[in-house]
Order: sequence, then structure tokens, then C-alpha cells
Amino acid sequence: MATKKAGGTAKNLTDVNPQYLGIKLYGGQSARVGSVIVRQRGTRILPGKNVGLGKDHTLFALKGGLVQYGHTRKRGFNEKVKVKKTVSVLEKK
Repeated sequence: MATKKAGGTAKNLTDVNPQYLGIKLYGGQSARVGSVIVRQRGTRILPGKNVGLGKDHTLFALKGGLVQYGHTRKRGFNEKVKVKKTVSVLEKK
């Protein structure tokens, strides 16, 4: 006979830190050099003028200016044309 009651196992005790993905600067907002514009998984949004792409697909400003979003046509390997979003930084004059 057992002297202790059987204890069950819990499967939901581990916790994962949030990744804080998403758009950080919207169209018309000002960006400084190196400021993060979009944090994303994969290239859902492509970099445009004055925007760099980090190794984790983060988009950041290469020059200071105003953020502008747009669209571009991208041809895939199977010759299909997709319309992808782009983000650019326009320098202030």
C-alpha cells in the first residue's frame, strides 16, 4: 500500500519570453539611423530605399528620414508574380 497519494505530471509549467514582433514605426513617422522599423519572422515586408535587413529579418533604417510603405511586384521561381509590401526611409530635405 502506498504511503503517499500519486502525484500527476503537469505539461504546462514552462514559460517562453515574448518575441515583440510587429511594426515599430508606421508610415509618416520619423526614423533615426539604426532604428528598428519592423521585427518579423521571414520577409513578409521587403526592405526598400535606405532600409537594411538583419539576419533575423529585422528591417532597420540606414539613414534618417520619414518612413514610407509601398508595394512591389516580385517574380518567384515558378514565374508567379506576387505583390509584396516594402518599406523605405525618405531623407528629410
